[in-house]
Amino acid sequence: MLFRNVAELVEIANHEKIQLSEVMIRQEMDVNDRTKEDVMSQMEKNLQVMEDAVEEGLKGVSSHSGLTGGDAVLLQKYITEQDPLSGTLLLDAVSKAVATNEVNAAMGTICATPTAGSAGCVPGTLFAVKNKLNPTREQMIRFLFTSGAFGYVVANNAFISGAAGGCQAEVGSASAMASAAIVEMAGGTPQQSSEAFAITLKNMLGLVCDPVAGLVEVPCVKRNAAGASNAIVSADMALAGVTSRIPCDEVIGAMYRIGKTMPSALRETAEGGLAATPTGRALASKIYGIPVEKE
Repeated sequence: MLFRNVAELVEIANHEKIQLSEVMIRQEMDVNDRTKEDVMSQMEKNLQVMEDAVEEGLKGVSSHSGLTGGDAVLLQKYITEQDPLSGTLLLDAVSKAVATNEVNAAMGTICATPTAGSAGCVPGTLFAVKNKLNPTREQMIRFLFTSGAFGYVVANNAFISGAAGGCQAEVGSASAMASAAIVEMAGGTPQQSSEAFAITLKNMLGLVCDPVAGLVEVPCVKRNAAGASNAIVSADMALAGVTSRIPCDEVIGAMYRIGKTMPSALRETAEGGLAATPTGRALASKIYGIPVEKE
């Protein structure tokens, strides 16, 4: 049942006539010698943490640095009072992704999916599509296993940390994981989940990790918002029959090679990109009480 890449994951699901989530559940059972009930129960706890984080963020939180907070509330207010140009479901996902990352920035409890900096994409999309697809609790848990199956492949064939491969490895992976899971929940095939993952990640390739003041706030929170929207649009494309001309595993390979050639200034060091802008440096100086570096 072990799989090393997405092609093998899809092949197992098709051969056994099971969902991708079931493949991942069985792998967890085999590798860790646990019962299905134990595996499902543990993931349900993760789901609850995600749900609590979304709810907390939607009430309004602020980070200690003052860089982030309150945007999830603004988005929900806009959704209820206006007619969002991007649609209610899409913006709901965005708001819930932002809510999760604002809770992370405020030192609250979140579930890393696959990292803290990219923790908004999976729950943000899950709790948004929940209102449209009306899944059971088990289906919501399976959403996380499907996400995890693709994250497992990325972690073992590329990387999921910004320090190793830029934000393409964090928000890029997270949004692609979410997209694949959305497709399964919506009734798509294992191959369509693979296509959704590939389409999503292709559109995040080259994304740098340049946190202002070295904090997981700016631009991280809003990148999760963009990642969530990317995930939903890509899922729709895959469900419509659109395919990626570059196979999923090759997209992951490309992400790995891009990350390896990315300069260290753009890999979570806060030495380049937005962190190195005049405003970025001024914000860091204000937070840490140090002089602004001269150009």
